[in-house]
This record gives sequence, structure tokens and C-alpha cells, in this order.
Amino acid sequence: MDKFKGTGVALVTPFNNDLSVDYGSLEELINHVSDGGIDFLVVMGTTAESPTLSGEEKLEILRFVKSKNKKNLPVVYGLGGNDTRGLVAKFKSFEDEVDAFLVVCPYYNKPSQRGLQLHYEAIADAASKPIILYNVPKRTACNMNAKTVVALAQHPNIIGIKEASGNTVIQAEEIARKMPDDFLLTSGDDDLILPFIKCGGHGVISVIANALPNQTSDLVNSALKGDYTQAKIIANDMEEMLGLIFSEGNPTGIKALLQQIGIGNGKLRLPLVEATRELGSSIHEEYKLLSTKKGVI
Repeated sequence: MDKFKGTGVALVTPFNNDLSVDYGSLEELINHVSDGGIDFLVVMGTTAESPTLSGEEKLEILRFVKSKNKKNLPVVYGLGGNDTRGLVAKFKSFEDEVDAFLVVCPYYNKPSQRGLQLHYEAIADAASKPIILYNVPKRTACNMNAKTVVALAQHPNIIGIKEASGNTVIQAEEIARKMPDDFLLTSGDDDLILPFIKCGGHGVISVIANALPNQTSDLVNSALKGDYTQAKIIANDMEEMLGLIFSEGNPTGIKALLQQIGIGNGKLRLPLVEATRELGSSIHEEYKLLSTKKGVI
């Protein structure tokens, strides 16, 4: 579990102008976050635009990330869906070596808590590597409550959760009070890193760390050491940029910020669209402001 504490980054998928995968920019991104102090890489999370990537592209990207992982950071692979039987078959036949799987709650079906528990237990039984649960009801229309998470934490192949249930840490606090000592509690919200760690969390799987890995990892490491004063300073410095990069959806904003620092061109595949000129200008101005602050950029 320790290899997944700290700061993980949910990697974006850069595209060329023709919307094919831009592997040159992806390599730049891998080097950027690795040199920036990130602890592990997440491939095919929501930020990767996984719904618009083919199965072949997803595996090709995974293999590319592994081939360019010069620091040999742990790799978490996003593999989820809303057909339990079909997913179990995928996990049984998955051959690419990863360190863990990030498995999002089933979307659209809106299963009961018992359905969620049985879904994850079936997947964990089939998977060759550990499972990290991913609860993000703002995308799935289904919240996995703390009682279900704690029950699933008893499964030997379920090692943690990326918890992104909303704009408070109430549910995370309940999980932290009741979870086993060796269970991983990770924030899925960049703006809640500090309160999340204060309540017993172990880090974050971050979006903004694509562009600002040093700052994000410094924030997380300060909080994990109990230096909440320093963590708060960093969080305050990043607050405005966080608001901007999520204002037109994810990964629209983070791709615009990456373009600002020279990685990728900001392109997305429909139905997602690139940032408006107004947002791009605001991100540009905020990035210049951050650049003037010692230790921020």
C-alpha cells in the first residue's frame, strides 16, 4: 500500500491536430511529472478521456507510459464499467503488467449498495493485481457509502479508495474512522487535499499535478508530515488556478494549462471541447502570477 501514498497524477492524453494520440507530448508529460516529485502514475483515469479512446489505444498508451517510466514509478491502470460479467472477463484476461487497478463505480445503472459490493467483490476475485475503488458520484450518479467501502476493505485484494464524493470530507472522515489500518484513503479532489489528509487520508490522485507536480507533491508531503501551515500556504496559492482549470470541465482546463507550459496543444475529442479564449487568457494570467511567487513555479 505504501507505494500509493502521496501524490498520484491522473495523466491526460495529448492529441495531435488530427486527434490521434500525441506520443511526443505524452513523453514530455511523463518526464515533467516524474521530475516534479510525483509518487505514482495513473493511466486511463477520467482525465485521460478514456471514454473516447479505443481498447487498442488504451493498451498502446499504457505500454508507452511503461516504456518511458524512467523512474520506475508505480503504475495504476483505470479499468471499469457497468457490466460486471463483462468486466470480470476483462480482468481475467488482462495481461499487461500494472501495479494496481483503479475501478470506478458502475455508472448509469444506479445499483444498490449491495449491488456495488457484489460488483467489486467479483472484480477483486478475478483481478491479478490489487484494486483501488473509485467513488465519484458527480460522474456516475451513484454514491458508494462509507459502510460499503468499509465492508469492501475487508477483501484481501481491495487495498484502497479514491474518494471524490463531493465538496466536503464528511464521508472520508467516516471511512477513516472505520477502515482497517492498511487501507488506503486517497482524495480525488485537488481542492480538498489538506482537509482530506487531516482527517486520515494518505494523499491524492490529482489532475492539476499534470501541470504543477512540484507544488502538488509539496502540498501533499507537507500535510502528511503534519506541517499544515506550509500546506495551507501552497493550497492558497493554487486555489485560483484550481477554480479555473475545472470551470469548463475536466480535462479541458488542465489541457489549457499544459499548453501554457508548453506540453500539448489543448485539443480534446468530442463531445469534449477545448477551452474558450477567455479561459485560456485567464489561465495564462494566473500562471504568470504563480510564476512570480517563490517556490510555486
